[in-house]
Amino acid sequence: MKYRRLGGSGLKVSEISLGSWLTYGGYVERENAVNSIKTAYDLGINFFDTANVYENGAAEELVGKVLKDYPRESYVLATKAFWPMGDGPNDRGLSRKHITEQVNASLKRLDHDYVDIFYCHRHDPETPLHETLRAIDDLIRQGKVLYAGVSEWQASEIAEALGVADRYLLDRIIVNQPIYNMFDRYIEKEIIPLSERSGIGQVVFCPLAQGLLTGKYTSITNIPQDSRAAKLEWVREGITDEKIAKVAQLAVIAVELEISVGNLALAWILRNDNVASALVGASRPDQITGNAKASGIELSEDVLNRIEEILQ
Repeated sequence: MKYRRLGGSGLKVSEISLGSWLTYGGYVERENAVNSIKTAYDLGINFFDTANVYENGAAEELVGKVLKDYPRESYVLATKAFWPMGDGPNDRGLSRKHITEQVNASLKRLDHDYVDIFYCHRHDPETPLHETLRAIDDLIRQGKVLYAGVSEWQASEIAEALGVADRYLLDRIIVNQPIYNMFDRYIEKEIIPLSERSGIGQVVFCPLAQGLLTGKYTSITNIPQDSRAAKLEWVREGITDEKIAKVAQLAVIAVELEISVGNLALAWILRNDNVASALVGASRPDQITGNAKASGIELSEDVLNRIEEILQ
C-alpha cells in the first residue's frame, strides 16, 4: 500500500481507503463487515471513513469498536455531520449547536477521544460560514478534531470558506470529499484547480460508480441479486446500456494490463496527484483485498489516451 499527503497538510493517508456508507451497521452481515475492516488494516489501509447519519450511528459504533483493537496512532478516522439526526429544527445543518452536539455524539459512538478529520457533509446555506468554521476551529483547539474537511461543496463555497478562515485566522479546510469516477468528473473543471492552489486534497467516493466499473453488470436486465443495484433503485437507475458498453471496452485494456477493470478504474482516479485517496466500500473481505491492489499501479500516457477515447 502506498500513501499520499492529504492536501497541504503533513497527514499521510493510504491511496485506498475504506468507507462505511451503505455497508456497515446496515445490510452487510456483521461478521463480513468486521472482517472487511480488519482485512483493510492488515493490507496497510490506514484511512477509515464513516458518518453520524450512516445507519443512524450504527456504522460509527461498528467501525469504532473494530478499530479500538489497533494502536490509535496507526490509523486515520473520519466522520461527518449535516444531515438530520432527529426531528427537531436544530437536529441538522452546520450550526455551532448541531456540529458540537454531533461531534460529541460521534465520539461517544466511536468510543474514541478524537477524530482525525471532521467533514461538513454538505454545504448549509442557512448557517453563516463564520459560525460553522469557528465551531470546527474550537473543536480542533479542544483536541476533539484534528483536521477540517467538506463534502460535495461547490468551488465557490470552498473558496468562500478559505477566505473566511484566513480573515478570522481559523483552521483551513485541507480535504474535500466529492463523488468522482470515470462517469462522474465534475470536479475536474473548477474544484481540482482551486484545490491544487489552496492546499486541499480530494478523498473521492463512489470511485467504482456503485460497482458498475467492476464489470459485474453485463446487462440492465440481468442484475446480480447480491448487488447494491438489486437492493437500491437509485443505484439501478444509474446503470445504462451505454455505460455497460464502455465498461466492456475498458475491460479489454484491463486484460492487456493483467489487472481487473475495477483496479483500472481506481488507478485512473489515482493518476491525479490532487487525489489523496479513493474511498471504496466492501461488503466482503475479498472485495477490499481486490481493491487494495490498485495502489501503486501507474498507467502510461498511451493507456490514459485510450481510456479517454472510450469515455468521450
